[in-house]
Amino acid sequence: MGNFLATFLGVEEPPPPMVLVPPLFDFPPLIARTRMLESSYDLLFGKLALKCLFEDYFEQAAHFSTRIMLKPIEDPNVDLIATVSGPLDHKAEEKIVGNALFRWQRDVDDPHTFMDLFVSTSQPILRMRSCAYYPKYGFGAFGIFPLLINKRVCSEDYGVTGLRYGSGNLSFGATMIPFYLADEFPRSAWLVSRMGRLTAGVQYKPQLEEKGGANFNNLKNWSCAIGYGLGSTSPLSPSFNFGLELARSSQMIASFYQHFVVQRRVKNPFEEDEIVGITNYIDFGFELATSIGGTESSSSPQDATFQVAASWQANKNLMVKGKLGPISSSIALAFKSWWKPSFTFSISAVRDRRVEKTALGFGIRIEDLREASYQRADPNYVMLTPNKEHLAQGIVWKMGKRPMLQADVDSGNFDNLPRELRPLGRIL
Repeated sequence: MGNFLATFLGVEEPPPPMVLVPPLFDFPPLIARTRMLESSYDLLFGKLALKCLFEDYFEQAAHFSTRIMLKPIEDPNVDLIATVSGPLDHKAEEKIVGNALFRWQRDVDDPHTFMDLFVSTSQPILRMRSCAYYPKYGFGAFGIFPLLINKRVCSEDYGVTGLRYGSGNLSFGATMIPFYLADEFPRSAWLVSRMGRLTAGVQYKPQLEEKGGANFNNLKNWSCAIGYGLGSTSPLSPSFNFGLELARSSQMIASFYQHFVVQRRVKNPFEEDEIVGITNYIDFGFELATSIGGTESSSSPQDATFQVAASWQANKNLMVKGKLGPISSSIALAFKSWWKPSFTFSISAVRDRRVEKTALGFGIRIEDLREASYQRADPNYVMLTPNKEHLAQGIVWKMGKRPMLQADVDSGNFDNLPRELRPLGRIL
């Protein structure tokens, strides 16, 4: 009735209060583009999220890294990633390393069928990778072939091929060495299954450096894990994952990862008056590894070690990360500008407690692979504490796009969200 009277009297209704929903700095992660080349066992149980939390933007002490990721407007199915990294001290014996990766994928929205060529100043000099996956049937095949390499030392230097099956609740596959030792079949194999919130898996991966390593009866070739997880892989969904792994029958690894989606009030003079809040992303992870080989305990950090890390993305431009371990601790600050292409500058400080020294590392990234921007959300989706903003009929103000609703996210309906805010996929 109020809207009708306001329209009849010619009074313009003020826009309802809205909350900004920024994109994640690096979502989806680049490693997700090649996950069909990896064992599902190595990516589940929170391992992919923990890898990004523990490694991204923590530059090596006294080193720099640069990465350029470009995609031509005329052909979005191809892209190029070039990296240069090395020591900050030009007198150091370590050399500067340059890499280039040219990639083609069949579908812009489906990264699972692709081919790429990798060129490097280190080993291998030239490598080709290819993967074909058919979602209708769930089957895929992939191969990794080092084409130019100075010296082939291990069996993987001759290439690796694999077959896999993946559905929402089951994944299994195997890899093999096609041009080398026939008695190394399979090179690795895995089986992972999901039952509700529980995920369990087993992996066979022989230690070929040992005599008689390729043996199914050797317990050191087997690993098993179980995980409990909540939420989806969308950054808009809070998630929780706990994993327990027995690696090679000699090491127990316990890990924990949680992704928080929180809202805070914001007073930004550069935003409209109706912007009353902003969504923040907080990630926390912990990993503890303990040897259980039956030997006497030792104070060596290789026998029992841990690492804990946390990150806070305050808005679309600023993120702070911290990491703590038994040997060193690190803190990183990253600033991202969402121009086209986007520009990211990061600086990290690493404290080595063994020598009581602190060193800095720097990183620069230029990218136009991800296309994300601020999204305006219905206040009923974002605000956690009831307040006056909840009474506003924000859903009637669409700004040319459908607002994001909490009900859609809870039900798993991400179709109306930007591609960069959707889950990685429903393939286990």
